[in-house]
Parts: sequence; C-alpha cells; structure tokens
Amino acid sequence: MKKIGILCASDTELAPFLNYIRNYKITEKAMLKFYEGIMKQVDVVAVYSGVCKVNAAVAAQLLIDVYHVDCIINGGTAGGMEESVQLFDTVISERVIYHDVADDILTEFHPWLKNNYFAADENLSTMAKKYSRTAKYPVRFGTMVTGEQFIEDEKREEINRKYAPLSVDMETASVAHVCYVNKIPFLAVRTITDTVTHKGIENFDKNCEAASGISAEIVAGIVEQINQSLSE
Repeated sequence: MKKIGILCASDTELAPFLNYIRNYKITEKAMLKFYEGIMKQVDVVAVYSGVCKVNAAVAAQLLIDVYHVDCIINGGTAGGMEESVQLFDTVISERVIYHDVADDILTEFHPWLKNNYFAADENLSTMAKKYSRTAKYPVRFGTMVTGEQFIEDEKREEINRKYAPLSVDMETASVAHVCYVNKIPFLAVRTITDTVTHKGIENFDKNCEAASGISAEIVAGIVEQINQSLSE
C-alpha cells in the first residue's frame, strides 16, 4: 500500500489528522480540499467529504480516480449503539452495512452482493489488531451501520435487533461500497461521541473534537504498522 486515502466527514474530524501529515500540499476537486503529504513515512491523501452518504462516496471515488490511493481508511467519529460501548471507545470495522437500504437492493442489483455487508480488508484489519494491543485508548472490533439519520431513541432498538452493531454513522458503508466496486482495501476507525446513556446531538457536539483526536492517533498508529510491514 504505497498511498493511503484518509476520509473524514467533517473539518473537525479531519483537523487532528493534519497534525500527523508532513509537508502537505492542498489541491481542490469537486469543491473538496485534498491534503497530500507523508504520515509515518507513508504517502497519504486526506479529505473531509461533508456529511452523508453521497458526499462520502464522491470523495472516495476521487481519492481512487484522481489521487490513485491503494486503500482508504475512513476516520472520525460515530455514535455508540450497543449498551457496552462507552464514550471515546474506538470502533474498528469488521463489516459495515446500510441500515436504511432495503435488504434486496444490493443483492438483486449492482453490485450483486452475496449479502448486504461490506467486509473490512483482512490485511488492514491485521494491522489494526496488531496496533490495538498497545493502543492507549479502548479499541473494539465489530459491525458498523450507516444511514442518513442521527440515531437517538428512534429506530435504535430496531437497528440493534437486526444488525447488532457497535456503532452508527452517516458515511462508512458508502465509502466501503465505493471501495468494494473498485476493488480497493477499506477500513473504518470511528471514535464514539454519544452512547445509549450519553445520547443526543449535544453530546456529539461536546465530544466531537476529542473523539476526532483519538481516531487520528489510532489511524496514525495503524499507518505506522502498515509502514513497518512494508519494510519487513
């Protein structure tokens, strides 16, 4: 993986990542700013896409087509879904799924999935698990769900019953979707801003900056593991 794309939803989520990227230059495409530089001796291109699925998909496709990244890591924040998930836990994707797309859409039509889940790349997952053994912050691996709705109480029980996710957000599955059809490795690293017991947009707003910093540190650690694996 000679060049890694890093995609966040918002400027707040992207900001701490820029502290890890050396000598970056900024270019613009489709009203988005892309930051090209070096993180942990690896070429990276970072962008914040804007919130929601289509914005994230646009940014992901540009990372692939214009900036020729070899994989994409989706960093940033998410809401906790399972009751055991705590504020500032970091969830790393094993698989991701849309919670607001009909069950047969992606299996009966393009891209004709065998099931509705997008799996994380095995190699990236291995690097993430290796890093997690020494991470300063709690890291959990599991299912993420994506949909264009901020989840508080409405639909929480239904989503948990159907998918048993650790986290929910508005972009991850769409980035995984783009990576899948382009045969590009994908991983998501999302730090929790709000939970079952600390719910609501006010908790997201209060915790977003700190959670974004944790996500950036963990992604940088994974990138360092990738660099080490390349030099072995």
